[in-house]
Amino acid sequence: MQLPNILIIDYNLGNIFSVQNACKYNGTNTIVSNDKKDIESADAIILPGVGAFGDAMANMRKLDLIEPIKDFIHSKKPFMGVCLGMQLLFTESEEFGNHKGLDIIKGQIKKFPTSGSSNNKIKVPQVGWNKLINDKNTQWMNSPLSSINNDSFMYFVHSYFACPEDESVVLSKTVYEDISYCSSVLKENIFATQFHPEKSAETGLNIYANWLNNIHKK
Repeated sequence: MQLPNILIIDYNLGNIFSVQNACKYNGTNTIVSNDKKDIESADAIILPGVGAFGDAMANMRKLDLIEPIKDFIHSKKPFMGVCLGMQLLFTESEEFGNHKGLDIIKGQIKKFPTSGSSNNKIKVPQVGWNKLINDKNTQWMNSPLSSINNDSFMYFVHSYFACPEDESVVLSKTVYEDISYCSSVLKENIFATQFHPEKSAETGLNIYANWLNNIHKK
């Protein structure tokens, strides 16, 4: 049986090493590349990311990756986004100005406010462990989150959060201070997380295992 060709896209802003290690821990080797031919031939893709939204889009434009990534997603092959890699799927971001994203998922990336509804100060960025909340979303059981419990803790590092126009793509929510926001999405072949599964101990590694196992079954 031929093993699937799983690609991690390197656009010079990704947490490549930890994502690759998470896959390796689960018995799956990956290749790291920003070659368009590798994107075209991949069976599944992971788009990681840490850093600024505008810089990420600029890097992908310079590397001529935007259309190949869009074409891959439209091919309905498995695609996973992590942290900034999830945000880039959206229409636009207000991070350091207004920047257009891949526009695969309609919606905006907005900054956490510095004060809450009770005028309480909010520390930005959010750094550390926080809970995933499944709002009785039936998609949960048909997603890579299926083996983890509601209220499981995941590791977050971010100042901006996604606001999808279509609530049906929201897989989980998380509450930071008094702000409830989308912490993962599921749309057809796309699974993406604001949190870092690869930095979320055994529970997070199980999320990679579930995503990878589904690819091996195809």
